[in-house]
Amino acid sequence: MPIDFPPVTRTLLIANVAIFLLQQVFPDPMLIYFALWPLGSIDLQQGGSIGFEIWQLVTYGFLHGGWDHLLFNMLALWMFGGAIENLFGSRPFAFYYLACVVGAAIAQLMVIHLITGDYYPTLGASGGVFGLLLAFGMMFPHQRIMLLFPPIPMPAWVFVTGYGLIELFLGVTGSQEG
Repeated sequence: MPIDFPPVTRTLLIANVAIFLLQQVFPDPMLIYFALWPLGSIDLQQGGSIGFEIWQLVTYGFLHGGWDHLLFNMLALWMFGGAIENLFGSRPFAFYYLACVVGAAIAQLMVIHLITGDYYPTLGASGGVFGLLLAFGMMFPHQRIMLLFPPIPMPAWVFVTGYGLIELFLGVTGSQEG
């Protein structure tokens, strides 16, 4: 029996995988033109420059840094996206997901500009995924989620809070770049 995903969740899963496969064929152009670059630009040694473009506020959310990055983001999209799309409806879900991707991009640009001053690209669906985690934790706080390692069941609100705190710690301490 086939698994029936809601349409936007299914489309996002397919789009992320397809674009990741394109990245494998055209790695440099995909990174240069579609990753989220900090405000401003830098000159390349071989001529030309790279820098922020407005479309990158969305396109970075469909690029990934490797198979594991793609796998974990798509696992979370698969686990939580369908439930949130069924609750919100397809059109509000699509708007919410894209608003989370754009909101995360703006937050990333602010952090890079105001705190680190570094110049590196950002990519991945994590902004949208964290929005889904937040929505799931708020809408289904007592839903049980089973961790893989170690196999411990916990309420969704505990999982979402713990995951968010771990990511915040890793980001603030520089333990996890990007």
